[in-house]
Formats: sequence, C-alpha cells, structure tokens
Amino acid sequence: MKAYLQLVRAPAALTVLGDTVAGAAAAGRPLRGRRLLLPLSSAAFYWSGMALNDWADRDLDATERPERPIPSGRVTPEGALAVAGGLTATGLGLAAVAGGRDAVKVAVPLAAAVWAYDTVLKSTPAGPVGMAVCRTLDVLLGAGASNARTALPAAAAVGGHTLGVTALSRGEVHGASPATATSALAGTAVATAAAVGGRARSIRHRLGAATAAALYSTTVGRAQLDARQDPSAATVRRATMAGIHGMVPLQAALAARRGSLLGALAVAAALPVARALSRKVSPT
Repeated sequence: MKAYLQLVRAPAALTVLGDTVAGAAAAGRPLRGRRLLLPLSSAAFYWSGMALNDWADRDLDATERPERPIPSGRVTPEGALAVAGGLTATGLGLAAVAGGRDAVKVAVPLAAAVWAYDTVLKSTPAGPVGMAVCRTLDVLLGAGASNARTALPAAAAVGGHTLGVTALSRGEVHGASPATATSALAGTAVATAAAVGGRARSIRHRLGAATAAALYSTTVGRAQLDARQDPSAATVRRATMAGIHGMVPLQAALAARRGSLLGALAVAAALPVARALSRKVSPT
C-alpha cells in the first residue's frame, strides 16, 4: 500500500481539491449536494496523472530516482498503468454524477490533457504549458462548461502559477537557471494580483482574499527568490514543494474574493494536513 501511495503522491491531492471550489465560487455556484463530489473527481485525475507520470518515466527514474516504486520493483509498470486508467475512469464517473453533462464537457478534455502531458508533452518545451492547461481545466470543472467564461480569470491565475512551478520543477535533479526562477517568481506576483484584484462581494470577503493571498505570495515567493539566488537542485526542490503547497492559499484567496468564505476556509484547512503528510510521502 505504501508503494502505491508513493506512486500517486497521495498527500499532494490535498492541494488540488480547492481548484473546483475556486472555480465554483468564481461562477457563483458554490459546491452543494452532488456537486461536492467534484473535488474528489479532481483528486482522482491528479492521482491518475501521478501514476501515469511514473509509468512514462520508468526508464529515466531507474537512473535518477531508483527509489521510486517502479524502478525499485515494488510496483510493476503494468500495475502503474492500470492504476492510471482506473483513476481516470473514476474521475470521469465522479464528474458525471456530480455535474452531469455540464461537468463531463470539461472532465473529458481534462482527462485528455493529463494523458497528453504525461505521455507526449512532459519532456518537450511545451510541457509546462501542458500542465498549466490541466490545472486551468480543473478549476473550470468546478464552474461547469456553461459557466466557464465567468470562471476563466480564476482558472488563469491557477494555470499561471502552475506554469511557473512546473518550469522550475524541471531543475529538481540537476538544478535550474536563475532566469527560470525569476519567471516563476513573476508568475507568483501576477497570480497574487489576480487573487486580490477586481470586484469582491464585501469588505469581509476582500480581507479574507487578501489574507490568503499574502500567505501565498510570501511562502511561495520567498522560496522562489531563494531558488533565483541559488538555483541548485536542493533549493529548487524546496521551491517546488512550496509551489505545490502554495496552490492552497491561492485557491482560498480566489474563493474568498468571489464570496465563498466557507469554501475558502475549507480549502485552507487542507494546507497544514498536506504539509504534515508530505513528510511521510513526498509530493514532488
């Protein structure tokens, strides 16, 4: 069981649950009833992508990360591929139950984007963009196809953050360049501005968004600034982990600004849990 938890980076899914919360809030459709299954759909897609990632990287990991579940022999390549396929089907099924056709119209492209990233795009220059598309669509899953345009600014903020974190994460083994870290830092600044800018329902919601955005910008920005000054592999890994965990306060800020304080609080509660569990199973 531990091997499969490591395969899918299980605790890291806590950082994806808020995507649909932010998307739903941006669309004016807070998650209720069956739509509460949408975050679980996101988690299933995330886990499927992690398993597929290790399947696609099994030869590279044999050299660079021999302790990973597949090269260490604890999970077979066929087993990892089966997990990826099963979790993708689970994500699609949960989306269908939660939001019907409106959700499926987003879930199908999301599933396709996950598989395209891991099997085709990841090792190409388009890799970070492919991952950003995945997270953008995940936010839109909370809004549904019929409200996608309304939620697009929030989705773009999460996608932009993902673009920077993914580009920087390519230096986890051999180090990155200061220019890459600078670009990621700029993306964090833009996402922060998007999280606090524009119309808020009330002063209370604006304050909630500002508080979460401040946590996001300081924790993620500080780690990326460190990587800019010292782009070694170890520093880049710390910045990548900060970027993954930083998704949570960013999602909370986006949800709070659009009027869902309860949703923002629920999302924010995942952060300490994710940090604690990351000591058991690395999210990177």
